[in-house]
Amino acid sequence: MIDAFGPTFLRRPHGAVWAADVLRIVTLVSVPVAAVGWGAVAFAVTTLALLGTVVPRMLGLRPTFDAAVVLLCLVAAWSSVLDWYTTVFLWDKLVHVILVGLLAALLVVIASDAGVVVSAPRAGVLLSALVALAAGMAIGSVWEIGEWLGHNLVDDTIFVGYDDTIGDLAADGLGALLAGFALPWLSRERQVVQPMHLRG
Repeated sequence: MIDAFGPTFLRRPHGAVWAADVLRIVTLVSVPVAAVGWGAVAFAVTTLALLGTVVPRMLGLRPTFDAAVVLLCLVAAWSSVLDWYTTVFLWDKLVHVILVGLLAALLVVIASDAGVVVSAPRAGVLLSALVALAAGMAIGSVWEIGEWLGHNLVDDTIFVGYDDTIGDLAADGLGALLAGFALPWLSRERQVVQPMHLRG
């Protein structure tokens, strides 16, 4: 699968992949804009979002899944830069539900490609949902640790708190569980391009 990352990423876009690619370009442009306008923390956040927009294309995900991940990474990054998480009621929880759900599904796809878990179409809906739930809680834990480190080591305006952390983790779990039920559908219709030396 690793050999296919490059050719799959460089494949010619069609359909909804065009929309995802436009959003990828917007995310790329966002990195210097955020750095100049909002500083180092904004640069780090948008750079992380850029990484999140690249992975779905490398995996050749279903175009709608790809576009959804890219859009939510972009929205999440700018929500942080513009302080929407602390100024817009429940926006933080909504983004946690949707973005972490999509990222959990993405992580399960990667794990199934690596042979760590059974692929969602073969595993069925219930097992896929439980695996996605575990993936979402893992992602959420890393997210919250990152926020705590950012608050204590980088910028104390990054909001952290016990109630916020528990609420975020609950939202992460809900989003991951819901995405897990959709995983058998999300993980189908992939567009993986094999490198030349592996083609028969």
